[in-house]
Amino acid sequence: MRIATWQKQEYELVDASSGERLERWGEVCLIRPDPQIIWNTPKENPLWREADARYLRSSSGGGRWEMRKPVPPVWKIHYGGLTFRVKTMGFKHTGVFPEQAVNWDFAMEKIRGAGRPVRVLNLFGYTGAATLACLSAGAQVCHVDASHGMVTWARENAEASGLAGKPVRWIVDDCEKFVLREQRRGNAYDAVIMDPPSYGRGPGGEVWKLEQQLFQLVESCVPILSREPLFFLLNSYTAGLSPAVMEYLLGVLVGRKFGGRVSSGEIGLPVAETGLALPCGGTAVWQAD
Repeated sequence: MRIATWQKQEYELVDASSGERLERWGEVCLIRPDPQIIWNTPKENPLWREADARYLRSSSGGGRWEMRKPVPPVWKIHYGGLTFRVKTMGFKHTGVFPEQAVNWDFAMEKIRGAGRPVRVLNLFGYTGAATLACLSAGAQVCHVDASHGMVTWARENAEASGLAGKPVRWIVDDCEKFVLREQRRGNAYDAVIMDPPSYGRGPGGEVWKLEQQLFQLVESCVPILSREPLFFLLNSYTAGLSPAVMEYLLGVLVGRKFGGRVSSGEIGLPVAETGLALPCGGTAVWQAD
């Protein structure tokens, strides 16, 4: 498992027990549900009682935030030179997936070591963390997400990080349709980052189901890779889609055409209270030799 490491004052997974995470986001302490936490270890850390807010699941679906103390509507955390505006959102989210820092580091290292201009396509770009990482490393980025609100948030994160003037295109569009249009335009990218949801809808009401459409989407991306692509990074939080399946998919679609090597595995976060690691998702990567 690849473990994301943050500075403690920016983000910390303090403890994990009884289906919940106890997390410190800067100066704000949150308790959020996590179905993978099936163990019932003692909640001895006083922050369990002192947390600023807790997300409560509803038996009918969804849930709500229980505010125990005043929480800012928006506050900032930092990863290296990157700044993220975070907030308590619906469905327990904050706007940042901290375990993805391992993939930000990977992308920045590959871009800086390329020795040439790099064009990156970030599909399902959400609030722009991967986009910011690539921009800070010197790449030109096309950021695509179906949600106008998420793209606006990503732009705000870029401004907060001092990256607003970097070469980036902010696109609100259905990712599948955008990739097909890029094929017709003859555009090419040296790297693709893809972080698709398990289920969602496009701006026109299009239904997205990961298991049914992932192969087709990755296959559609192959024609828009440059002659010498750098990497293809695929993330998933879908329980039924293992990292090994994604590795195989990249191997048959990208590896057979461009050579290189494919790898996969879980990504996770260190739990301060136990010294163990909480798995938080899966990643598969194709990269050039």
